[in-house]
Amino acid sequence: MRIEQLFSVAGKVVVVTGGSRGIGEMIARAYVENGAKVYITARNAAVCDGLAAELSKSGECVSIPANLADIAEIDRFAREIEAREQRVDVLFNNAGASWGATFDQFPESGWDKVMDLNVKSVFFLTQRLVKLLEAGGSADDYARVVNIGSIDGMHVSGIETYSYAASKAAVLHLTRMMAKNLAARHIAVNAIAPGYFPSKMTAGIPEEWAAASVRATPMKRIGTPEDMAGVALYLGSRASGFVCGSVIAVDGGYATTV
Repeated sequence: MRIEQLFSVAGKVVVVTGGSRGIGEMIARAYVENGAKVYITARNAAVCDGLAAELSKSGECVSIPANLADIAEIDRFAREIEAREQRVDVLFNNAGASWGATFDQFPESGWDKVMDLNVKSVFFLTQRLVKLLEAGGSADDYARVVNIGSIDGMHVSGIETYSYAASKAAVLHLTRMMAKNLAARHIAVNAIAPGYFPSKMTAGIPEEWAAASVRATPMKRIGTPEDMAGVALYLGSRASGFVCGSVIAVDGGYATTV
């Protein structure tokens, strides 16, 4: 099989949550530029619509703004996709939030906000789209669900983001649970655990800590859009046809060597 066939995502129907910026934008852009039809969603309608308009200059991108921390919004978003498509080939559960506070001061609101978006939405959006995913999969080429975790779910961060770290560890194990049970329905579930990539979320990390993390990374740099595009395209293409229940750290070696 030629490399063009192995890694092609042309003609696929793809959903990217949290797709208006950061890692979600990197993934959405990679798929649009390689011939997929991409649906993006985010809470900020203006930003989501703006990126969809930009990406549509080089492909097909549709914006459906939604707050996926709310189960009613998950249902509405899923209905919008169902009204437009007969199948979904790849779902990227990327939408996420973080909250930082000391142990003694950490609030319940910072716990619930993060867990609702980072964990609850991953499960329930996949549940709501499972029929479309089944329609997109076959014994020869499964549909794909890719959950975006974090290396903070694999190691202990030096930053006090308790609910974020707990949520990302939950996402990684939820990935394995979903993989075991959805494979029989021709849906392969995997996860990406990003390290330090430029985004609105990482912009809030103290500069001194960020510099120290780069120094501690074997590859001595932060991630680029191309780094995320490569692994995202791999997990949605035939090249990853026998990959199921895996977590791929994309962090320059940081989480497994520090």
